[in-house]
Amino acid sequence: MKSQEIRQKFLDFFKDQQHLIVPSAPIVLKDDPTLMFSNSGMTQFKDAFLGYKEPQNVRIADTQKCLRVSGKHNDLDDVGKDTYHHTMFEMLGNWSFGDYFKEEAIDWAWKLLTEEYKIPKDWLYVTVFEGDSRENLERDNDAYSFWSKHIATDRILNGNKKDNFWEMGDQGPCGPCSEIHVDIRSNEEKTKIDGKTLVNNDHPQLVEIWNLVFMEYLRKADGSLEFLPKKNIDTGMGFERLCMVLQGKTSNYDTDVFSPLIEKVEQLSGKKYGTSHEVDVAFRVIVDHIRAVAFSIADGQLPSNTGAGYVIRRILRRAISYGYRFLDFKSPFLYELIAILENQMGSFFPEISKQKSLVTDVIKEEENNFLRTIAQGLQRLNELIEKSIESKVLNGKDLFVLYDTYGFPLDLSRIIGEEQGFSVDEEGFDAEMQIQKNRGKEAGKQTTSDWTIRVENANEEFIGYDSLTCETNITRYRQIQNNKGTFYQIVLQNTPFYAESGGQIGDTGTLSMGNETIEVLQTVKENNLIIHVSSCIPTNLDAIVVAKVDAKRRHAIMKNHTATHLLHQALRQKLGTHVEQKGSFVGNENLRFDFSHFQKMSDDELIWVENFVNERIDDEIPLIENRSENIQNAIAKGAMALFGEKYGDIVRTIQFGDSIELCGGTHVQNTKDIKWFKIVSESSSAAGIRRIEAISGDAVQKFYKDKNEQLEEVLTVLKNPKEPKLAVEKLLLELNELKKQNEQLQKQQAMAQKSVWKDAIIEQNGVQLLVIQTNLENNLVKEIAMQLKQEIHNLVVIAVSNANQKPSISICISDELVKEKNLHAGNLVKELAKYIDGSGGGQPNFAVAGGKNLTGIETVLAEAKKLL
Repeated sequence: MKSQEIRQKFLDFFKDQQHLIVPSAPIVLKDDPTLMFSNSGMTQFKDAFLGYKEPQNVRIADTQKCLRVSGKHNDLDDVGKDTYHHTMFEMLGNWSFGDYFKEEAIDWAWKLLTEEYKIPKDWLYVTVFEGDSRENLERDNDAYSFWSKHIATDRILNGNKKDNFWEMGDQGPCGPCSEIHVDIRSNEEKTKIDGKTLVNNDHPQLVEIWNLVFMEYLRKADGSLEFLPKKNIDTGMGFERLCMVLQGKTSNYDTDVFSPLIEKVEQLSGKKYGTSHEVDVAFRVIVDHIRAVAFSIADGQLPSNTGAGYVIRRILRRAISYGYRFLDFKSPFLYELIAILENQMGSFFPEISKQKSLVTDVIKEEENNFLRTIAQGLQRLNELIEKSIESKVLNGKDLFVLYDTYGFPLDLSRIIGEEQGFSVDEEGFDAEMQIQKNRGKEAGKQTTSDWTIRVENANEEFIGYDSLTCETNITRYRQIQNNKGTFYQIVLQNTPFYAESGGQIGDTGTLSMGNETIEVLQTVKENNLIIHVSSCIPTNLDAIVVAKVDAKRRHAIMKNHTATHLLHQALRQKLGTHVEQKGSFVGNENLRFDFSHFQKMSDDELIWVENFVNERIDDEIPLIENRSENIQNAIAKGAMALFGEKYGDIVRTIQFGDSIELCGGTHVQNTKDIKWFKIVSESSSAAGIRRIEAISGDAVQKFYKDKNEQLEEVLTVLKNPKEPKLAVEKLLLELNELKKQNEQLQKQQAMAQKSVWKDAIIEQNGVQLLVIQTNLENNLVKEIAMQLKQEIHNLVVIAVSNANQKPSISICISDELVKEKNLHAGNLVKELAKYIDGSGGGQPNFAVAGGKNLTGIETVLAEAKKLL
């Protein structure tokens, strides 16, 4: 059975059991502050499990793209080393929200595996939760009873809390589970060792294939358990492992999920998969990681240096590094796999087809950048090797700096070091890594108490499209503590506060109860709750609350949000329909808009776009809003669905003339309310992504006021010429001429000093040594030193300058001394730099250091004469 058929059979089976088949949610989470990525099938249904949101249907089935590379569920370091771990994987799942429970879930799982997929019954083992006395949890006898209808009781095994009580994290929905394991060993191996002894013991051919979670508890912040509003079913079956079983393979990577990618890597590298352990690990890392990176980019997460973007960059660099080290890829290659991936999965996951060009270009650019980084890292590593020539041990702290600054992998440092007879201080490296991890944990450390419920089954509602103030009451609150202090999260029955989402920042304002007023510092969304963050909690929690949004700030945000829509329309009209939103920020002070386009915009294009938006403002176009539009109807009308967003069946559309988008944000009632629009900058955000930063409303008026004041100041300095532009051009011409004359004079001065320097050379231990003080700038010092090096053999120049009242040291060494006497200018300059409170470095034949302490120059001159 081909993988596409295996996936479809699962969905068809559950469709026949009256399940609604829904598409995978994006792998990247936009509005869940507790997770960066979807790490399990249930992630998109958290709101339904917690009772905050009604599910689309009481029975649902899907295949969810998952990524496990951070937090509690982190498989990154295992990927490649074995045949069944992955970063990105598909989780086939069926769900019940208060409908069927254990018996049906078990019956259907057995029927699908043994009758539809025809897996032999004697290959299967199941586990049930054995109970836990510490939490007063009994053995799951119901699950045992239901399984015993289908499978021999000696194949029903007890599992402990670690294996058979599923929890998403420290808090949240959880419950006992039954795992289904498949034994695909040969008959000979099965005769030798009973399979039940290998269950949950990491045997590569006896693997867990499906987990049936009986979701009935909520884990609270204090560690206690309470029942969820409804009993639910949450199952997850590893698609890649299922394909391995059904295709008669012993490795996930031998299935047709990965084999086309492996064949392409073989073609590109000229190496064969299956030839050695190191090569095989590299192949597995590459074909696994390219899926994770490609789908993350397609779902809206570009590689970056922070947060989720950093995780994606790290995965990508791990793949490049393995290709570089073990498959001899010294130029970009990963981007060539995207066409194979799109051919394999594009029909089921259309986002990889739609974003193919973007994904390809971003990955290629990232590869180029990291390969340049590796080249820089190699240069730095060579300097560390020379520095460690006596000890023959590469310092762990130095290697960590190389890893942290340049992304240079420790494995690569080890390989290169060992080739030259050096060992690696791995303990020192690990210690530095732990310090960084601890620092990161402290920075992100947050403790959250359980919700204190004031109103049971409250139907919290956002009314902020129509009003910026309302009377309401507190339905729940809790305390949070992080590195910034202690705060309170407050949920209201009705609220005019917009919670941060879709690129738009959250509202601020006040909550008033009689004579008491507290400030709302931020508004965020979590699990479909609108949360108001404050530094304190009201004294009287039963009082009527007057919730009031900061109106001036909100109006500024609304102007910027509507201006963003008009900007999007202008870009598509001017540059073409390939332009798509790839990210945005809508604040009260400015807006930022990232979009797909493969070259810098010209000044004329920017002027056209800016004029287009201002013309729409002048046209006084009214807002047409539809808060309950069927998504198919909205798309048919031309509504733009935004990059990486997950939409329900009913959506809100925002229309200004020909601009129509699916949007949950807040907007002005008429474009005239924006007043003015101004593009401040256009730049590159990533490969194939441009970024426009702009302002609107009163910020534009202030922008031009500030510019006018600056112009007046300049004109005053120029004594108010009639033609300012000509006056400035004349000054620039005169300045350039004076610079040329000054450079010529400096060169003449330097050449005049050359003979003085030459006369100051002394011989020391067979070396021609020049130690001299000068007031020349470093570029002239280098020019004289390089000329002397050409004329005099075995020369070492150590020149100390006080130019511009800043101390600096330049060292130049003849090439023959570098080779024969192993002298190194970079190492010598570091020794001397400490006397001027400075630092520096460079190549073996030339290096420079700068410092702060002028009084140390005399010491440098004295110590320099002792160096040889």
